[in-house]
Amino acid sequence: MPLTRVLGATGARTAPGALAAALVVAVTALSGCGSGEHRDGDGAPRGTTVRLPPRHAGFDYQIGGAYPPPTGVRIVSRDRSDSPARGLYNICYVNAFQAQPAERSSWPADLLLRDARGRIVVDEDWDEPLLDIGTPARRERVARRVNRWIDGCADKGFDAVEPDNYDSYTRSHGLLTASDATAFMRLLSRHAHTRRLAVGQKNTAELAGRRARAGLDFAVTEECGQYDECEVYAKAFDDRVVDIEYTDAGLRAARARWGDRLSIVRRDRDVSTPGSAGYVREAG
Repeated sequence: MPLTRVLGATGARTAPGALAAALVVAVTALSGCGSGEHRDGDGAPRGTTVRLPPRHAGFDYQIGGAYPPPTGVRIVSRDRSDSPARGLYNICYVNAFQAQPAERSSWPADLLLRDARGRIVVDEDWDEPLLDIGTPARRERVARRVNRWIDGCADKGFDAVEPDNYDSYTRSHGLLTASDATAFMRLLSRHAHTRRLAVGQKNTAELAGRRARAGLDFAVTEECGQYDECEVYAKAFDDRVVDIEYTDAGLRAARARWGDRLSIVRRDRDVSTPGSAGYVREAG
């Protein structure tokens, strides 16, 4: 995962590949897709369709700052504060399950997850408080705020949304469950689909089997090659997977088995922009 958040956005991963490799994912291919890119959105009103990302397409991960996409790119992911790239399939990054450090004070105090002593539970890697999605009422309140960001993505012309930190429950010290995470994601997916946005599952291979229940359409993975998780996502999402690798070894692993099926890119861990000292981008 990126070591620092830039402009308030990057992905986050916690689970090693050992857990994902042991999963048996019982899923069916996305019905009605064929070779096209549209299907009815799960949880959306009848007749509402979403546009799915193309399979095995050039991809760039620009959540650290937008820049002109390199030649051959057909899919790009950018932070919700940026605008989509003209003529491409655009994914909008939203930190949905945790509060950005700069936005912590804007959240109602009772929507920040607290332990038995009343202390806020924080993702120490990013200094981000976890949002309290542990009851239906709190999930609804958090979703109302996040859905406004999703509305912003739709209004700007993005094709899809990438709600990050689906796996926050694994860092909640048992205060949140996988069922809480799935129920909350379902709220976001339903709303996104009404805005004709597809919804990407960010990491969290252990919940890939809940794709339909959560209303998810494709996957955005970090280092599925490095951690031997690509098969889990490929099966769950019928190869509609965009993968970011942060090491040469991970890129080689992803390419070796999945280079002709998934959308893969090698980026630097800071997801920096061209001209930055650490900028790295290599097409998968």
